[in-house]
Amino acid sequence: MHRVVWLLLFPVCVRAQEPLMDSAGLVVPGATPRLVARTFDFTEGASVDKHGNVFFTDQPNNRIWEYDTHGRLSLFMDSAGRSNGMYFDAHGNLVSCADEIDELWSISPHKKVRVLVHDLDGHRLNGPNDLWIDTRGGIYFTDPYYQRPYWNRSQPDLPQQCTYYLAPGAHHPFVVDSSLVKPNGIVGTPDGKHLYIADIQDGKTYIFTIQPDGHLTDRRLFVSMGSDGITLDERGDLYLTGRGVTVFSPEGKRIAHIPIPEGWTANLCFGGADKRTLFITASKGIYVLPMTVSGVE
Repeated sequence: MHRVVWLLLFPVCVRAQEPLMDSAGLVVPGATPRLVARTFDFTEGASVDKHGNVFFTDQPNNRIWEYDTHGRLSLFMDSAGRSNGMYFDAHGNLVSCADEIDELWSISPHKKVRVLVHDLDGHRLNGPNDLWIDTRGGIYFTDPYYQRPYWNRSQPDLPQQCTYYLAPGAHHPFVVDSSLVKPNGIVGTPDGKHLYIADIQDGKTYIFTIQPDGHLTDRRLFVSMGSDGITLDERGDLYLTGRGVTVFSPEGKRIAHIPIPEGWTANLCFGGADKRTLFITASKGIYVLPMTVSGVE
């Protein structure tokens, strides 16, 4: 039986030690990140459904949580395949980078799991980390290697850490980029023309042109900063994570920095009924911040 747990939310506003910088007016004036709860081991995988409800993972505890549009927090799924990055498809399924045994899952609203990718030509993937789904239903996902304590291996099966594309209806992904050192955060533009991929180890984020068959071309350096999870707003601004949240304009200009009082900021998305609440997963906590712009997921 699905177990629902309600947690006490924190109404206080938590101010970081360094000031918030926002030269573009993205944040509602006077607002700062508000702590919702800090009862997790490590939060990740922020993703929003079509209604504005946000789902995220507590990966060490192997759970997926939901933060709904009314500000209520509940357990969505236990034994969640050690889900990391997640993204909703057009049918309301939550597609997950389930790195317990390095698979790509599709989780239905009724929590039925379908394995989309199990391996790569008989070789175990490194550890699917983050993903983005295009308008056709094709899935781009990054596959870096991070040694997990729950694995029974100590080295990767594959020689490279690549980014892959799973075409609509296909069962086998193909490599779309093998040039990055350790690809991590990934997101595409709503028009399906461009894809951003962050190289977290090399400290860079690149933009690619998406071809009709899913292949990537025209790799260009976007900014000299890596990232964990990433997202876009309606203006095309790119939000990078790590030490708080740093925002860059479509031209690559740094226009905002949102400090978060945690050791690491891992992921984020826009949630709420109007998609104007920035939802941030950071170490043991989750935070929300009202914005003047909306997200595009």
